[in-house]
This record gives sequence, C-alpha cells and structure tokens, in this order.
Amino acid sequence: MSRRTSRLLRVLLAACLLALVPGCGSETRDPLVVLGPWTGEEGRAFEAALDKLDDGTGRTYTYEGTRSLRETLVSQLEADDPPDVAVLNSIGELTEYARRGKLKPLAEASAERAYPPWAPIMLVDNLRRTYWVPLKVDLKSLVWSKRGAPSERPTWCVGLASQATSGWPGTDWIEDLVLHQAGPALYTEWATGRLDWRDPAVERAWTSWARLLGKRSPASVERSLTTSFEGVSDPRGEPRGLLDSPGFDCTHEHQSAFIRYVYAGDDVTVEPSARYLDGQSAYRDAFEVAGDMAAVFSDDPDAQELVERLSSPAGRKLWRAEAEPAVRPLFPDSAGLSPPASATPVEREIDSLLTTRARTLCFDASDVMPPELRDAFHRAVLEFFRDSTQRQLDSLLQQLETVRVQVNTDSGTDRTFRPPQNICA
Repeated sequence: MSRRTSRLLRVLLAACLLALVPGCGSETRDPLVVLGPWTGEEGRAFEAALDKLDDGTGRTYTYEGTRSLRETLVSQLEADDPPDVAVLNSIGELTEYARRGKLKPLAEASAERAYPPWAPIMLVDNLRRTYWVPLKVDLKSLVWSKRGAPSERPTWCVGLASQATSGWPGTDWIEDLVLHQAGPALYTEWATGRLDWRDPAVERAWTSWARLLGKRSPASVERSLTTSFEGVSDPRGEPRGLLDSPGFDCTHEHQSAFIRYVYAGDDVTVEPSARYLDGQSAYRDAFEVAGDMAAVFSDDPDAQELVERLSSPAGRKLWRAEAEPAVRPLFPDSAGLSPPASATPVEREIDSLLTTRARTLCFDASDVMPPELRDAFHRAVLEFFRDSTQRQLDSLLQQLETVRVQVNTDSGTDRTFRPPQNICA
C-alpha cells in the first residue's frame, strides 16, 4: 500500500467514525499532494494559501515541506509514489526528470507563465516543451551590511553549512564573480556545461574570492565551515544572521534576498554586489537569480489546474497575503503586485532591483548544472575554503572538469533531447 493511499484510508476511517462522510461512498477523491522546500513560517504561509485556494474542482491539498527535498522526491519516485506537484529550485534536476519522462508537459495556461530565465526552453522528443513554471523567485548578487559600516574595506561574514547542500553559499560567490567579471555569455557557457572549468575566467573567479576574503585564521575557517548560512541561533533557537552572530567580527555578507527574514530590523542595509567584485562596468546591472518552480508529476488533470491557479495573479495575491513581511514571496512578473504599504525599505529596494533596475537576470549556475556536477561544485568550494593555495585550486578545477566531461558523455547520446541553453534573460 502506498504512503498516500494509507494516509487517505486513515482520513476516511476517521470521517466515517464521526459520521462526517455519509456512507463513506466512493466519490471522495484523494487530496492532491504538493511537495515543496518551504518549512517554518514560509511553509505555514504556503499551506494557508493552499487551504484557501478554490480552483473550482472541489479538491483538497496536502502540503509536504522538507529541507531534504531531493532525497525525499527521489525516494518517492523509486517507490512509484510521486507527489502530484513538486516545487524544486534546481533546473538541473528538473531537466533530468523531464529527460526520464517523469514530468508532464504543462497545460497552455501555465506554460504562458514560464518566464525566462527561470523556465528556459528545452527540447524533449524533438519537441519544444514547457515542464515547469516559477512560483516564487529570489534575487541574488546582493550584499548585506551593518548600517554605517565602511564599504571601502569590508570584512566578510561566511557561513557555509547547510546540511546535505553545505557549500552553496560559496558557489554563489564564484557564480557572481564569473557573471560580473566575464559577463552573461561566458557565464551561460559555463553553467550549461559548454566551458572548461580550467578556463582562465573561471579560475580568476576562485582566486578573486580568496583575495576578497583575505587572510583567515584556522579557527575562523573552521567556524565558517561549521556555521549555518543563517548564522548562530539565539537563546530561543531562532537564527539571527551572520552579521549579528557571536564569533563573527565582520561587516558585510554576500547573500540572496531570502535572508531578509533574519535581518528584519533597520540596522542592516542591502545593495547590489557588483561594486565589490572587481567586474566590468558593462555587467554592473547583471544579477543572479534563483527560483522555486512547480512541475507536475501526476496524470491527474487537477494537478495541472492547481499549478495554473498557483501561478496566477490571484494565487500570488493570496499567498502574499498569508505571509509574514519577512518571508513575503517575490514573483517573476510583479505586474499589479507592487510591494504593500507595510513593506520595509529593504523589501522595496529588492523589489525595485528585481523588477525595474536589473538589466540582465541569469539563473543560479550551480542550480542549472546536473546534480552530480552541482554536488561536486559544493564539495570543491568547501575544500578550497579550507586550503586556497594554487596547487589545491588546480587539483579541484581538474576534478570538476573530469565530472563535467563525464556528465556530458553520459547524456550526449540522445539526439532528441537538448537541455536548457539560454539561462540569462
């Protein structure tokens, strides 16, 4: 018996005992299951929006939020018990599921909202199809700092721990440096597996990161490797951000817009990262972005209807209304959804950058890469952070190049399939 069937039977049995379902007839339909990455306040807001969503089908929804999203989804697929809809932040993973026939092409109403660069064009079975649509997005290429901190000689906060995905805050640094130093075209070649990891532009990004971080003591290195990107928790167990964490004597942090939930006060400011990255002026208005994309794994037509409603303006307004200010979602197309009157200055600055001032948006490079290469990138960042010598860097770039070549070889035999190529817009 599958997990979902077992859960449904328990619900129906309880309803029968309470006489809530007359006769316990066969007309009761299985709730649609949505698997997603949001927990805590974010998860509660999304679940509340689902509970209030009226899609006209009479269906109910069960939300399963987890920080171990990939592992959970893989185990469900192996058990032939996938969710109806899953929300993932990795184009690389979504591409693999589409290639293996696990995803269902989106209905036209949802496909029209597959905004680039979050949903680039892909060729499957020689057909251009759309398999996912962005629900919530994030702006990267940002620097957070203590109000009044001098920007001429910043000291950088770094926390690289993140359970199974430890290292990604470091890959964000490397990606941002490649984007601003070498530009969107080369960034795209690199992210989509068409550029050697030993290319001088890629190597320069790593050495630039080491130079920006400066000389670090063994104790500070170990602290960064073992501390969460959210910072050290306060006595109540709530994260307080690296800028406010004991043991971190630093003034600036390179982090995505989502971290605003730990910096909700007025003592922290945010600005574009370009001024700190020794890049070219032509690329100052380029920003890296990330997103949480909804994909349909079920043949149930109501799953398609659910994705269409969630990605609609009405669905967005409902979700935003349920969210606390610190975790209010950002959307890829904010027409008619300007920041509410209660928005903080930080929230308004981020919204302005995302929707108006950014000229080029490029999807997070590591999240475009196949999972094997992305995971190797995470590990390499951790090793480089511990030992940033040229000898170590040469070895790590060679290892990553070996993985890239192998991944390309393994996926290069199917001529009816082409992964996303244009991840900047």
